[in-house]
Amino acid sequence: MGIRHRTLLHAFALLALALSFASVAFAQGFDRRDVSITSQGLGLAAWYYVPKGLKAEEKRPVIVMAHGFSAVKEMYLDNFASKFAAAGFVVVVFDYRFFGGSAGEPRGQLLWPEQIMDYRNAITWASLQSEVDPQRIGVWGTSYSGGHVMYLAAYDKRIKAVVAQVPVTDIWATYMGKWPADQQAGFLGWLAKNRADRVANGTINEIPVAAPEGKPSVWPLQEWYESFMDLSRNAPSWRNAILIESLETHMTYEPIAPIARISPTPLLMVIASEDVITPTAEEKQAFERAGEPKKLVVVPGRHFDAYRGPKHEAFVQPQLAWFKQWLMK
Repeated sequence: MGIRHRTLLHAFALLALALSFASVAFAQGFDRRDVSITSQGLGLAAWYYVPKGLKAEEKRPVIVMAHGFSAVKEMYLDNFASKFAAAGFVVVVFDYRFFGGSAGEPRGQLLWPEQIMDYRNAITWASLQSEVDPQRIGVWGTSYSGGHVMYLAAYDKRIKAVVAQVPVTDIWATYMGKWPADQQAGFLGWLAKNRADRVANGTINEIPVAAPEGKPSVWPLQEWYESFMDLSRNAPSWRNAILIESLETHMTYEPIAPIARISPTPLLMVIASEDVITPTAEEKQAFERAGEPKKLVVVPGRHFDAYRGPKHEAFVQPQLAWFKQWLMK
């Protein structure tokens, strides 16, 4: 099959998905449209959900959302956003710069400070929409972005409610810090060589996000690989690669550090009981350091059970109740 034919089939498949979603959204009582949000001069591809039946000049609370490590909005985030919108919230779901449908080169540049800046800019954009009450802003994050929303809420007091689902807490302490000294030295030496290649030759090296166990990737764990293959089935814009140099910034990420500063903004953490991706015990320790008001929900299951399948509702329903409690007043 030629490239042109494959491109046309891809376009028709995306159109069919969009039409299917539109019919469901209409039945559920909200509209969703594609929008672009400017962040640091680049466009963020985003979905904007608005409940139907708003009265003239009526304003609703808004929930701003983005995905985790390298992931894009088509990787089942609608399973959450559509439920929030059906309950009466305005919702914004966006892709970070350098990922998915958003702009930015080189692709796969995963820098947590830049992703937090994208959240800030998406919050600002949302607060200026005619349907949104800027005094009732919630943020939602999962896994890597679960760390983002906690870090954000510690400093950005426009945020009035936080939901962190299976969040990262401290990258170095959770992962690299547990390696033997020779493995740590090898990892840091590999990063240094990659940077030297970039400076000397202009080389931009990538590493797969996920691969079968035993092959090079960000995390050579079979559960990680299989889950990303499932998440990406309906996400043609997802690339299974990030820049190696992104790992230099990645290893410095410690969203647990300012967690006590989130208070008095209400924090909900929803975690999985058997999580090896963002370890359950370390999430519980992070939660203990947070101030009130806060709530911890532990769902029986594993990290990726949150997004779809029989345990999804156990994750999403406490989140919906939390946003209603703190934003629907």
